[in-house]
Amino acid sequence: MRPRVPTNPDDSAEVVRLRLDIAYDGTDFAGWAVQAGQRTVAGVLDEALTTVFRTPVRLFAAGRTDTGVHATGQVAHLDIPTAALPHAYSRTRRDGEPEFLALTRRLARFLPIDVRVLRVQRTVADFDARFSALRRHYAYRLSTAPYGVVPQQARYITAWSRPLDVEAMVQASRALVGLHDFAAFCRHREGATTIRDLQRLDWVREGDLVTAHVSADAFCWSMVRSLVGAVLAVGEHRRDPAWCAGLLNAQRRSSDFTAAPARGLTLVGVDYPPDDQLGARTVITRDLRTR
Repeated sequence: MRPRVPTNPDDSAEVVRLRLDIAYDGTDFAGWAVQAGQRTVAGVLDEALTTVFRTPVRLFAAGRTDTGVHATGQVAHLDIPTAALPHAYSRTRRDGEPEFLALTRRLARFLPIDVRVLRVQRTVADFDARFSALRRHYAYRLSTAPYGVVPQQARYITAWSRPLDVEAMVQASRALVGLHDFAAFCRHREGATTIRDLQRLDWVREGDLVTAHVSADAFCWSMVRSLVGAVLAVGEHRRDPAWCAGLLNAQRRSSDFTAAPARGLTLVGVDYPPDDQLGARTVITRDLRTR
């Protein structure tokens, strides 16, 4: 039987844009971005996709996570030449089966066990995993249990041996929510803005597990772990809740606190507008904000 290969909706297009939903254990990766001589998430995925499609490809992600940071809801996009698309399909495809189910299965065989492509789908040309995003959602998890963290979760939860006043942490976090210059919480990058719209910074305690839910339109380098680290100083009663608000006046990364360890941080989701609003969102995101 000949393969049932779906046709490109626009026969004149030279490439098709694909969206990938991705999960990974960041413990043994030097972050998302490709780095010479380093094992990175993007490097492993680019290599696998290049092998499958038999043409060089490059992924662009919603969030370039740091070394040791995990993801259950990373999103990326790539452009595939229409001539290479047949390599994504199986010889037979059942009616109603997702278009790229066979590709998802093939990638599961090519990829190492600490990174998975959960779903592949065709998307519109205006979709940009990074610049079209409305907001990113992270979760940071700590355990205050006297024994630390059970082995099965030790790679994803930070053990915290000191007591935490979660109510004080919630109070301190409220002052940080909103559109602010987060220079005190970001590693400096020449020419990059540190103005962000922090939309959520909540803390929840469930027994020994303490979880921070953090959402923003975007995050600068090391921002989430720095926010968590600063609020933890309040939770340990080393700082007053009002101290966090004062950090928003800083012009550079503060040395008054330490960023929380990477292992507790997971990118859990990314929100996007409807397809007909993607282009407008990209223009807004690319506009360099000033104070």
